[in-house]
Amino acid sequence: MKLLFASDSFKGSLSSAQTAALLDAAAREVFGESVQCAGVAVADGGEGSAAALVEAGNGRWVEAAVHGPLMERVTARYGVLDERRAVLEMAEASGLCRIPPDRRDPLRTTSFGTGELIRHALDRGASELIVAIGGSATNDGGMGCTRALGARFLDEAGRELGGCGADLERVRSIDLSGLDARLRQCRITVLCDVTNPLCGPDGATQTFGAQKGATAETVARLERGMVNYRDVIRRQFGCDPDRMPGSGAAGGLGTALAVFLGARLAPGIDTVLDLIDFDRRLEGVDLVVTGEGCTDWQSCFGKVMRGVGERAAAKGIAVVGLSGALGRGAEEICTHGVAALMSAAEAPMPLAEAMARAEELYYRAAVRMFRLVQVGMRIGNR
Repeated sequence: MKLLFASDSFKGSLSSAQTAALLDAAAREVFGESVQCAGVAVADGGEGSAAALVEAGNGRWVEAAVHGPLMERVTARYGVLDERRAVLEMAEASGLCRIPPDRRDPLRTTSFGTGELIRHALDRGASELIVAIGGSATNDGGMGCTRALGARFLDEAGRELGGCGADLERVRSIDLSGLDARLRQCRITVLCDVTNPLCGPDGATQTFGAQKGATAETVARLERGMVNYRDVIRRQFGCDPDRMPGSGAAGGLGTALAVFLGARLAPGIDTVLDLIDFDRRLEGVDLVVTGEGCTDWQSCFGKVMRGVGERAAAKGIAVVGLSGALGRGAEEICTHGVAALMSAAEAPMPLAEAMARAEELYYRAAVRMFRLVQVGMRIGNR
């Protein structure tokens, strides 16, 4: 029997590679050494995307000193796939993981460091960039990122703004004359793990502002600012970000990369699966195991489990999901090629305890899952 393991990372506890190693050990405990196991790191455009592509492409990591979301100095890394291609995660420089919960404030945070990472890759000769923009701490419309690359955002008096969330309401014009000239010769693909527009009830601010530390009052202020920012873009550039799926990703960074830098916004999971040659990896596979930290109704919208489930199902391969937890609407993923779901949780417990015991709980759940698979095989062979 040939098994393929392709899970997303379990945020804050297990990486995609760790889940594959645990599944390998559990499968051998149940089926013995004759089972063939292979694992591949996957991601949907959020955190872990660069690692998945670096691993699949035998790339290497490069470190750069940049500014974090509160303009603190940090060391971030990005992947180099070959002499012309680099893969970056905005979360490395501008991610929510960079800020303790009590300091999160999307009025102050900026994506400036992400722009510095892009510039560093250009300095090393990259002419093709893959930018994964999940996991952001920012709601600045991508102003910080493009400001680091030479763009200027001006208020009504013509003064340059710093490019944080609080500046959205003050923007009156945008000057791209100073953009790094190398960007014109650079192909940029943006991996989005969401399809939200820039503004409105499903937009960047109202959907994701609270998880970045915004109060209800702050959300209202940021939304007014984002509407102003969108209207300036409409006037100057003749395009409407709200009609671009993914423009609201990463607090509007999707808009800035697409409108100002000419980047292509792409569904993260499909692009990652294509880049790691996932369809070829499915050849001869009998069972695929996928999963994520928490499976719920959102898993059906551009996430890893949907992408993996649909690709495998198209080839007639069975898929089971093993996730950290199952939330509201989790069963909806079963309409996307995933035949069955299991949770690693054994009993009600605090989230902190579950995450601290993630490796132990996941391994035991994997053994239980494979024993059920073994039962199914015996029934099928009767």
